[in-house]
Amino acid sequence: MSTVMEEQGMPETTPAPMIRLNNVEKSYPYKGGQTWVLRQIGLEIQEGEFATIMGPSGSGKSTLLSILGMLDGEFGGEYWFDGKPAHGVSNKERARLGKDNVGFVFQQFHLLDDLTVAENLDIPLSYRNVPRKERDARVAEMLDRFQIVGKKDLYPTQLSGGQQQQVAVARAVIAEPRIVLADEPTGSLHWKQGEAIMELLRELNTEGTTIVQVSHDERVAAFGRRVIEIADGWINADRPIEPRS
Repeated sequence: MSTVMEEQGMPETTPAPMIRLNNVEKSYPYKGGQTWVLRQIGLEIQEGEFATIMGPSGSGKSTLLSILGMLDGEFGGEYWFDGKPAHGVSNKERARLGKDNVGFVFQQFHLLDDLTVAENLDIPLSYRNVPRKERDARVAEMLDRFQIVGKKDLYPTQLSGGQQQQVAVARAVIAEPRIVLADEPTGSLHWKQGEAIMELLRELNTEGTTIVQVSHDERVAAFGRRVIEIADGWINADRPIEPRS
């Protein structure tokens, strides 16, 4: 069936990407010269995508994820997020843009051991000055959704690795970010635990959250719909994949 635009002879337009990188490069000084970590990265991420960045150790994939998450502002080239620049701006401006839009999931969980599960979930909301009553309601919602209500008063060291990563995913999404960046989200888990975490991420993506993850595991990548391969700092492949059923 033709669209109205086609009937009127007008070309259909694709939505502007959530993320656009133009010629992004990253290097470090080394013995009077430079060691390149990223070279001439051009990349677009559309809202609602589920993409996996893959490559060998030292290829630059985690550095790229750090730039995407606006944790690293020391790079060349342009980074546009929803039409707003994340390059050439102050650290404060870039941090605000990241805080308002990005959630993180890390391989080593990065939970605070001296806080309970519920207190760990509350942290992203407290940083955003969400009123206490609303924070309590959203923490309760996340505890229920991720089936960890019974763990709310426990400390991270009292949880299994899989349970800790469940809490980490819940913490990443409690502030309703536009995009979740996951760095080897199953790397510290055995596969059954990792598979459960990937099902959580896929469910979030189905509900509209954009997911970009770093992984070396083809089983993890198979939960997404796109693979971006990076080697020696260069993107050498960017291809769609059929997600696993």
